[in-house]
Amino acid sequence: MMNDQQVVIIGGSEGIGLAVAKAATALGARVLAVARTKEKLEAAQRAVNGLEIQVADINNTESLQGLFAQLPFVDHVYIAAGSTKVGSPLEAEIGDFRHKFDERLWGSVEVVRAAHGLMRPGGSFTFTGGLSSDRPVSGAWVSGIATMATEQLARVLALELAPLRFNAVAPGYTDTPMWDAIFPELGVRVLDEVAKKNPVPRLVTADEVAQAVLLLMQNKAITGETIHVDCGARLV
Repeated sequence: MMNDQQVVIIGGSEGIGLAVAKAATALGARVLAVARTKEKLEAAQRAVNGLEIQVADINNTESLQGLFAQLPFVDHVYIAAGSTKVGSPLEAEIGDFRHKFDERLWGSVEVVRAAHGLMRPGGSFTFTGGLSSDRPVSGAWVSGIATMATEQLARVLALELAPLRFNAVAPGYTDTPMWDAIFPELGVRVLDEVAKKNPVPRLVTADEVAQAVLLLMQNKAITGETIHVDCGARLV
């Protein structure tokens, strides 16, 4: 159980972040969901009884500092925020790609800088890596680099800031609203044929990823680890 523990979820208004909010709340945690869009947060609050919400931007240092300044302590932080831009590195503006990388890596670092001083003993940070760290996909080069960077970040910070714990979860092709933004016309359906090639031939659910995140929060012997929740996709 997680009674009276303070959990903060950056990117907690939908998808995996929202699934983690539901799971942690069910275990008795006090959960604060953070996102950029007020309307999505309000919808999440209606879906999760007792969920607290706060608008803040992982790309804005002052926004993050203000978010954590209002909390007396923190037990666990999960960072679900992050998107990608699909395309060749020789096309589009390099700044568009750089922003997506910075959001995942430097955004995670900024969260740690803002929150680490509030962590109670046994506290943890969990980052979001991904399948593309092991199985790069043409066109998704930014996410491949960024997810690997966040997984490595968990390993190095587990030493740099011990005894705080740092881990990552690496989802495979997961049924979340993120794909609607990447493929507006097809959404998550574009992944169906890809997922059929998995050893477990289907998409991952957000709830399945959330179970791994909760394990990383609760098991105080795990640090510097990346847990893969991908239906075996990295193996094929």
